[in-house]
Amino acid sequence: MFKKILIANRGEIALRVQRACRELGIKAVMVYSEADREAKYVKLAEEAVCIGPAPSPQSYLNMPAIISAAEVTDAEAIHPGYGFLSENADFAERVEKSGFQFIGPTPESIRLMGDKVSAKQAMIKAGVPCVPGSEGELPDDPAVIKKTAKAIGYPVIIKAAGGGGGRGMRVVHTEAALINAVQMTKAEAGAAFGNPAVYMEKFLQDPRHIEIQILADKHRNAVYLGERDCSMQRRHQKIIEEAPAPGIPRKLIEKIGDRCAAACKKIGYRGAGTFEFLYENGEFYFIEMNTRVQVEHPVTELITGIDIVKTQILVAAGEKLPFTQRDIGIRGHAIECRVNAEDPYKFTPSPGRITLWHAPGGPGVRVDSHVYNNYFVPPNYDSMIGKIIVHGDTREQALARMRTALLETVVEGINTNIPLHRELMVDAKFMAGGTNIHYLEQWLSHHKR
Repeated sequence: MFKKILIANRGEIALRVQRACRELGIKAVMVYSEADREAKYVKLAEEAVCIGPAPSPQSYLNMPAIISAAEVTDAEAIHPGYGFLSENADFAERVEKSGFQFIGPTPESIRLMGDKVSAKQAMIKAGVPCVPGSEGELPDDPAVIKKTAKAIGYPVIIKAAGGGGGRGMRVVHTEAALINAVQMTKAEAGAAFGNPAVYMEKFLQDPRHIEIQILADKHRNAVYLGERDCSMQRRHQKIIEEAPAPGIPRKLIEKIGDRCAAACKKIGYRGAGTFEFLYENGEFYFIEMNTRVQVEHPVTELITGIDIVKTQILVAAGEKLPFTQRDIGIRGHAIECRVNAEDPYKFTPSPGRITLWHAPGGPGVRVDSHVYNNYFVPPNYDSMIGKIIVHGDTREQALARMRTALLETVVEGINTNIPLHRELMVDAKFMAGGTNIHYLEQWLSHHKR
């Protein structure tokens, strides 16, 4: 087992990994930018290294600074968290070439699954169902592009091969708009991701966003930890997540989960990962794989009793998974609300000083947050300041506990999206379960403030 791990991230995930290290008896080195000097996990750290000024490119995206920090503190491994460099294959490669263990997949796996075209081809080979679409990257020939779209059937969606986070996508409803849409998406993809390649898929009208959490070790063992429903999203950014997904038969989940675990074995995957699917009319369609721990991992931890972050560390150290698929049971229901420092309806960021922070408590309530009274939320990063997660024996109990938790939460000095969450927790359609990925945006358009 590692004696010391460097945590190459910030915010609530940095604190989450720090806690996992403490439980395992591992020393954690925290890196921080000048904007995060007062962060809770920095104050709690046994060792902390400032890696640069506030802007991410000069700190959390600065590979030489992070690797230097690992060298000067004699760390043995680097945990990238999520976001920033967590899915950067070049970073994983540099970490390992510098003599450290990257707590995540191999650089080869990150490259394979990070390119949406190669990921889709790998999943088709592994028997994972995919959205009908082009066999690979779209060529330049307009006639071939039109023929491909006709075979798939309109509407289609053009996607950047190197994209993610909802960027680099364009929906096309008619042939007349097709070629221009492809050219625009290629230009955007080249500028945003350094890779102009695009591909085409059938655009599903009203799907749900369902994901399968997997864990795999270096010894070709892989398991899935049930599913999560992440359909409550705005502009492809998730706001509420829950597990299990309401109304999907267990047999279907088991079938798709087995295929995901088998795919991991086939590609030699290690660590934590998430297969993301669109689900419509009883069918699953693979869209992408996230080769890291997810923001929403706590809902899976609460229904399975498995610590995903600790398991990430164990398998990175070469240990076998401490459980088999047969050992994994699903208990009750969990819901997570992301707490963002933003206007609850206009979504404009609201950085600044938190003059009062009171977190909720009670049975089945978990709060993952790095903030505290008098903490200053910097304007330089993502607006998420924490997550409220609840667990109940049933979905109804989990909803009731979340309503209570949101009422108990007090944040003053800045705006947060908690008022929005309070409304959504009493929305009849959300309470019934099974809303699609467009539901929240439609809801917001009818509830304009």
